[in-house]
Amino acid sequence: MNRADKNEFLADLESQLEGAESLAADDLAREIREIGFRCRRCGECCRGVENSVAVFPFEIRAIIAETGEGWLEAAGPPEEGEWDCEGNFHTLEWRLAKAGRDCKYYSEDGCRIYGVRPLLCQTYPFYLEEGRLCRSECRGLGGEIGHSEATRLAELLKTRQIVEIREAMELVWRYDDFERGEPSPRGKCVVHDGEGEHVIEWSEIPGALGCRLSLFKGA
Repeated sequence: MNRADKNEFLADLESQLEGAESLAADDLAREIREIGFRCRRCGECCRGVENSVAVFPFEIRAIIAETGEGWLEAAGPPEEGEWDCEGNFHTLEWRLAKAGRDCKYYSEDGCRIYGVRPLLCQTYPFYLEEGRLCRSECRGLGGEIGHSEATRLAELLKTRQIVEIREAMELVWRYDDFERGEPSPRGKCVVHDGEGEHVIEWSEIPGALGCRLSLFKGA
């Protein structure tokens, strides 16, 4: 991304931020009440191959403060990315850790980090797209929801939208593009987020991505 493209992207994000900050939580709450929602605690949003929760650095810190775990025990790099000319694997942001198919923190008794769960989890199944209220599939949709709970959810949705845009702006500011290349046994994993670049040895990465990257170590 050259400087002109970066400035254009940032200008668009700035416009999105202004729109997010001007959202009326009362209007969102009214829409939520019209749709209806009551969590049925089925755990379906926490389980399965498709389960992937984007999590920001400040959320990871809250989780590790709660659990006493290390950073890469709580979250890891997503599997989508590109290779640079030195054989490093570059990817964006973080994903909440999983145990097999399910979220690592899911249990039959409920979420084990409920008090510090990410904003994405707190607002599910709702999300905002260009200021419009959208929803994912969920058994709880259509359930009865009171005014205070709908208002709380609306305010969280607005907060989440603002946080996501600001994080994207910080990421773009700090991101330095690179020449693309092929995997190398000398490469590392580089995670780009709003705080900059995080360089990780392949051997430190758990899960499917770690296994895939480790194959190149023996190449």
